[in-house]
Amino acid sequence: MSSLGRLFGRGKEKNPSPEEAIQKLRETEKILIKKQEFLEQKIQQELQIAKKHGTKNKRAALQALRRKKRLEQQLAQTDGTLSTLEFQREAIENATTNTEVLRTMGLAARAMSKAHQDMDINKVDELMSDITEQQDIAQQISDAISRPVGFGDDVDEDELLEELEELEQEKLNQELLNMGEDKEAAPAKLPDVPSTHLPTSPASKTDEEKEMKQLVDWVSG
Repeated sequence: MSSLGRLFGRGKEKNPSPEEAIQKLRETEKILIKKQEFLEQKIQQELQIAKKHGTKNKRAALQALRRKKRLEQQLAQTDGTLSTLEFQREAIENATTNTEVLRTMGLAARAMSKAHQDMDINKVDELMSDITEQQDIAQQISDAISRPVGFGDDVDEDELLEELEELEQEKLNQELLNMGEDKEAAPAKLPDVPSTHLPTSPASKTDEEKEMKQLVDWVSG
């Protein structure tokens, strides 16, 4: 039997789980917090009693101050106990978290080991080497397919440029020749007919006299 068991007169008990211990500590903390509040109220009450009696009733005032001192001692003890319980609870919570983390890391390590158990690093290297080789072969095939075959590979580029200049000069000469033929075939342009009417020459005086004589003769006859 442990020292705590002998102290409280208990036999062997089942060890509580971390969750149960944390829950029990929280419940005890709540009880101590309520006790703190009660003691603080009682201390204030005793202080008011001491102020009330003052020098008028010195005996009652001193008794109130003694009770206040005892209550303050109990409050200090309660504060210390509460701090200890909080420390224990936080320690258990941290231990529980660490245990869960380690358990998860262990599961992950076993899962990784199982995933790698059928893998051989030498085989992996060989596989990657084969993949690289096949990629090189595929690239060579693509280059070979896209390269023109049987024409244009051995032609001098300077020769092609010279031929292009000859074609451009020939085209320019033809355009100049066509311009000369168009000028020769075009007819000479005559001046435009003036739009204004030319003044007619006035009839001579003799013609008017002849016309008047003929008119008189026609009327008389």
